[in-house]
Amino acid sequence: MYIETSRLIIRDLVMEDWVHIHVYASNPKVTEHMIWGPNDEDETKSYVKQQIENQRAVDRTDFEFAVLLKDSNQLIGGCGIYIKELNAEIGYCFNPEYWRKGYASEASKALLKLAFEKFKVHRVYATCRPGNIGSANVLSKIGMKKEGHLREHLWTKGKFHDSYLFSILENEYTE
Repeated sequence: MYIETSRLIIRDLVMEDWVHIHVYASNPKVTEHMIWGPNDEDETKSYVKQQIENQRAVDRTDFEFAVLLKDSNQLIGGCGIYIKELNAEIGYCFNPEYWRKGYASEASKALLKLAFEKFKVHRVYATCRPGNIGSANVLSKIGMKKEGHLREHLWTKGKFHDSYLFSILENEYTE
C-alpha cells in the first residue's frame, strides 16, 4: 500500500528499512511509553521481516507502514492501522529528530482517511500511556476524543501500565 500526504510518503515496509527503524526502535527515550523495546538489531530485523510476511495476507487487516519525508525520501518513523470488524486501531512511532513537527499528526490523519473511506469502519481508536503527553496531543489534534483512563490494564516490561483511550466515530470524522 502507498499513501501520499502533503509532506509524507506512507508505504509498506521493505527489508532495507530495518536500519532506519532501528535508529529509533533502539532508543530508550522513544520506547519508554511503548509495550516493546528498546530493540536490539535482531529484534528490529525480525519485526520488519514479520511485517513483510503480513503484507502477503489475502484478507489483510494489519498494516504497518514506513513514514518517509516526501522531499528527501528519508524514513522518519512508522505508523499502523489494525482493522477489527467495524473498528480500527491506529498507532505511530517516530525518530525523535522529527518530533514536534506535525509529522505524527499528518500520518495519523492519513490513517483516519484510510480507515473511514477505504475500510468503512465505524470507529477508530488509539491508546497512549498517560506520561506520553506528545502522543495524547497528537490524538486530540486529529479530532479524537479522550474516552477514558484505563487503570493498570496492561502488563509489560515487568509492571502494570495505565493507558488513555481515544476514539473518533465515523460521523465525527472530517478530512
